[in-house]
Amino acid sequence: MNFGKKIWLIGNSSAKSKKTMDKLSKILKAEHFIFDDINPEIVISVGGDGTLLRAMHMYEYQLDKVRFLGVHTGHLGFYTDFTDEELFEVVEALYGENPAKAIRYPLIKVQVNFTDGYKIVRHVLNESTIRRASKTMVVDVRISDYLFERFRGDGLSIATPTGSTAYNKSIGGAVMHPRVKAMQIAEIASLNNVVYRTLGSPMIVAEKDTIRVCPAPEDDYSLTFDQLTFEYKNIESIEYSLDGTTISFANCAHTPFWERVSKSFIGEVE
Repeated sequence: MNFGKKIWLIGNSSAKSKKTMDKLSKILKAEHFIFDDINPEIVISVGGDGTLLRAMHMYEYQLDKVRFLGVHTGHLGFYTDFTDEELFEVVEALYGENPAKAIRYPLIKVQVNFTDGYKIVRHVLNESTIRRASKTMVVDVRISDYLFERFRGDGLSIATPTGSTAYNKSIGGAVMHPRVKAMQIAEIASLNNVVYRTLGSPMIVAEKDTIRVCPAPEDDYSLTFDQLTFEYKNIESIEYSLDGTTISFANCAHTPFWERVSKSFIGEVE
């Protein structure tokens, strides 16, 4: 008996993911799970980390009620715990899933303030980046209202601990364990010479602090929220903070963080 647990499946467009979703759906229906795309208790993503990120943003405003579970159909991801060959194990794990033991990762709150007073608030699981579509980006970087530096370069990335292994790592950022409640700023091709200077290294910013990026008055900024990209004009500032919002993963055979890092980037250690 599954106690009427409400679930929903989200997959990518690959043939393997579609086949896996179809097979998993039949198994779950046979076990009398309730399919509910409006108010699910557990959202199962079938694909890779990109699919999980898309699922998170689809339910971004219900994160206090929804837990996630990942099934990967390609390379091992950081947010997927089961393979496409372990679908019966997925169902067995769902039976034993306990909401009180969910694994929670911190999200970064991103607030975009415009010159006309309008605001946009989103949360990110991996990172948010800001770039200019053309030429060099110039922004003031304030940490808890202290003017830390005037950055010149291609852009900035502000990452969560779990996002530290994604784009952040590829641009020279450090890998952080999710239990470290902090944000990380990493530079994207900064200008450093006798005229312009930046710190030139990634920075770990504590939970109590905020990051405020104030761009020069240009009209071609590109801002990302994980895999979502938007073009904005008339940005006054962008504020990054840890406001306590988290994403919850169903505690179903959850792979420890350092094991994920080792398997993804190092492989088998002899």
